[in-house]
Amino acid sequence: MRSAVAGYLNSYENFELFGPSHWTAIFLFLFLVFWLPWYGKNYLNPNQQNRVGYVMGVLIFINYPIWVLLESLGGSFDIALHLPFQLCRFANLLMPLVMIKRNFRTFEILYFWGLSGMLQGMMTPDIVQDFPHFHYFRYFVGHHLLVVALIYAVVVYDMKPTLNSLKKAFIALNIFLAVALFANILLDANYFWIMEKPPMASLLDYMGPWPWYILAGEFVALAHFGFAYLLFLWIEKRKISG
Repeated sequence: MRSAVAGYLNSYENFELFGPSHWTAIFLFLFLVFWLPWYGKNYLNPNQQNRVGYVMGVLIFINYPIWVLLESLGGSFDIALHLPFQLCRFANLLMPLVMIKRNFRTFEILYFWGLSGMLQGMMTPDIVQDFPHFHYFRYFVGHHLLVVALIYAVVVYDMKPTLNSLKKAFIALNIFLAVALFANILLDANYFWIMEKPPMASLLDYMGPWPWYILAGEFVALAHFGFAYLLFLWIEKRKISG
């Protein structure tokens, strides 16, 4: 089994930025993020709304454990690479608290975390494996579906982030940064891209050399959080006018 799983993980076509599979993921995301919350709010009863939320919460949650299982079965699990010290992985594990338990404290943090990376995650995906490899689905479920679920929570579950939520999310982000830094030092790793920039193109390429891009990233994160809050206000305005 180990050789079969390892062979699968290492056999793939290279992902092409803005290639057919990338555009498919972008258009599917744009469709779902507008249509699913609208349809759920207007055409599903509460039980159906909950079932859709449960499915999204479970899909997002199991995304990371399945990856760890495959890497373990394939003999390639590495504590310096595969622990949940990347923000999206940690957020994936917390999503059932939002989509199933309706935990507002978790939601108000994940809303800003998830939407702050929406544009970069959509335009410059952090993957090398193309469709139909597992990692292709893992990335877009962990990023795109995460955003769809958070917007669904705003529209259907009527969860409302506040400016105080923005502050909490920023504090939580820096706590996560400190934990990831400690893990990096302990494991000789590069979680959260703290020790050096990622090998693929990203927004960090425009933020100066290490360690200054980390400081610049704080301001960029605040700007993204502000955009996420403005997006929420726009959604609320649309809900009132609709």
